[in-house]
Amino acid sequence: MASVEIAAEHERILREIESTDTNCIGPTLRSVYDGQEHGVFMGKLDGRIRNHDRDIEKMCNHHFQGFVDSITELLKVRGEAQKLKVRRGGVNEVRGCVMRRVSSERASTGSVNPVCVCRYYPALRTLEQLEQTCLPRAGQYRFCSIMSDNIPRLRTLIRDTAMSQLKDFLESIRKHSDKIGETAMKQAGLGVGTDIDGQGSSPMSEQDSGVLDVEDEEDEDEVLVWGAQELVDFSPVYRCLHIYTVLGSREQFENYYRNQRRKQARLVLQPHSNMHETLEGYRRYFNQIVGFFVVEDHILHTTQGLVNRAYVEELWELALSKTIAALRTHSSYCTDPDLVLDLKNLIVLLADTLQGFGFPVSQLFDMMFEMREQYGEILLKKWNLSFRQVLDQDNFSPIPVATEEEYRQFTSQFPFQDPELDKVLTRGLLPFSEFVPQVYSQLKEFVYACLKYYEDLHLSSTEIDDVIRKSTNLLLTRTLSSCLQYAMKKKNVGLAELVQVIINTTQLEASCVYLEEFISNITNVPPDTSNATKLYGTSTFKDARHAAEEEIYTNLNAKIDQFLQLADYDWTAAQGGGAPSDYLSDLIAFLCSTFSVFTHLPGKVAQTACMSACKHLSTSLLQLLLETDVRQVSMGALQQFNTDVKECERFARAGPVPGFQGDTLLLAFSDLRQLLDLFTQWDWSSYLADYGRPTCKYLRVNPHTALTLLEKMKDTSRKNNMFAQFRKNERDKQKLIDTVVKQLRNLITAHQT
Repeated sequence: MASVEIAAEHERILREIESTDTNCIGPTLRSVYDGQEHGVFMGKLDGRIRNHDRDIEKMCNHHFQGFVDSITELLKVRGEAQKLKVRRGGVNEVRGCVMRRVSSERASTGSVNPVCVCRYYPALRTLEQLEQTCLPRAGQYRFCSIMSDNIPRLRTLIRDTAMSQLKDFLESIRKHSDKIGETAMKQAGLGVGTDIDGQGSSPMSEQDSGVLDVEDEEDEDEVLVWGAQELVDFSPVYRCLHIYTVLGSREQFENYYRNQRRKQARLVLQPHSNMHETLEGYRRYFNQIVGFFVVEDHILHTTQGLVNRAYVEELWELALSKTIAALRTHSSYCTDPDLVLDLKNLIVLLADTLQGFGFPVSQLFDMMFEMREQYGEILLKKWNLSFRQVLDQDNFSPIPVATEEEYRQFTSQFPFQDPELDKVLTRGLLPFSEFVPQVYSQLKEFVYACLKYYEDLHLSSTEIDDVIRKSTNLLLTRTLSSCLQYAMKKKNVGLAELVQVIINTTQLEASCVYLEEFISNITNVPPDTSNATKLYGTSTFKDARHAAEEEIYTNLNAKIDQFLQLADYDWTAAQGGGAPSDYLSDLIAFLCSTFSVFTHLPGKVAQTACMSACKHLSTSLLQLLLETDVRQVSMGALQQFNTDVKECERFARAGPVPGFQGDTLLLAFSDLRQLLDLFTQWDWSSYLADYGRPTCKYLRVNPHTALTLLEKMKDTSRKNNMFAQFRKNERDKQKLIDTVVKQLRNLITAHQT
């Protein structure tokens, strides 16, 4: 019976504790300690507390869905407000796509236990209330002392638990920052204005790491739709910040968080050694950087002072310097223009993404301007190979066309229009070789390749037009020019090929105006715009043509020299033959054949080549006659030599190329002709008497030349009977030669003084 009474008393005390104000609970507690079965009562008290905890939890769970609905409606309103802000400003679109939901992400699912989520905050408040209010009022009871002693330990436990979860969060975002950055860059690349309040995936509980399972391929598209903020649960940061603030250690927490993130930044900014080998290496590097700063930007805008603008700007300056240095180093290894172009596009995406979060990115664009020179050099090397391949494969022959359709096919590739189409079809040949349309196509492809790089660099049409023209000028003056020189210097290039080079460069020179129009059409800048850079194509092809012309002159002279090496004069012959020497007949035949190929050349080029060849032949024949190895020259040898010169004059008089007026070409042999006439006619009295006068018959005969040849004839009669027909007067003839020699020397001496 006593136990029933005790149980009833305990029940009464429990009801009194539940219904009595805390200020008046002292007598009730005293009755507990004064009564019997104190331990039994404490057991019943613990049971009653557990029952109330379950009731509280049931009530929270019962009202939780209503709480979720209310928060959802609130978020919808906030989402609409954000949309209005985006439409008006347009600057923070990407930021709105990535990490704007803060602690409210927990409202999007019923799987989270709200009692669990909110346990730390009221626990700290309860501990504070117990320590500062309740326990001092309760008096010097043992349980008060026990509770008071345990409060610091409980606070430490709460702080350490929150810090442990923060460390898990930091480790998780370090591992998965590339996924966060990838999502942000995808959205920036697609121009997606994501609704930040979309509910595409479930947030995580406190036990989660802080980042969603990024390896779940099925959810990848969904994550892209709902935004990168769905990848991250920031509650460990907010919870830890709040707890440290309540405990009076906010500054300690801020320093810890910033130091840890600085260390992570240095790891993120350290590129892999083989990053330059593939585009994916650069992409992973950029994703990590973007992911890092997306997180920091979110923390900046959702906490009050955990990080500040100065801290974020300091990290960004570090990131810029490290990133640009890494790009300079790794991009320098690249020799593939396609990889450089893809890298440039990736840097543009990186810049646009981070600019959407408010980070200054002008240095990244400066870096891309630096890279354009490298890209240009790589393009020049690539096009150098292309041009050389075209030249190596060209047959240097006019393109055959049998029908008008074939004619139209070629002229669609190259701007060539012949007003006399019928003659072209009758002839069956276009004047140029395959090299011309292929080079013109390569020039246009180069312009397109340049344009691809300058897209999205925020340049005006005029700036793009200017850099493209300057790059094209480099291609023309450096690359194409050197390739043409290479083609002309090859050993197997003959006169026919050089003639075709001249024709080809003439056609390409005429096409430069169309290339100007082509660039203007794709840049939308008229070619006559003031200060517009002019293409150097005309001068490039003109220089190449002049080089080819000089090469023709050089080759012709070399061929003439080869024939002259076959000359085999008998310099002591008693009399000359009546026919030209064999070597000279072959030489004249070669020249006639060669100049017949020059019909397609501009008239002036053909005339210059012909005149140059005749002058070189005349000079070489004279040198042959005056060589020091030729010690004696008989009159018979001189007569044979005269016969050969007459053959040269006959060739010149025949007009091997059209356009010469009268006997202009004969002037090339006038020096030889006057010298030979002087000796064969033995007209020394006229020469010596009229020397120096404009009317002199032998005006072109140099006295030094005459003296040299005369001395070669001086003693020949002793060995080859040069004056056999004048044997009786041989002594008189020698005296005459000696007299002429003396007079020539006096003449030379007189004109020297």
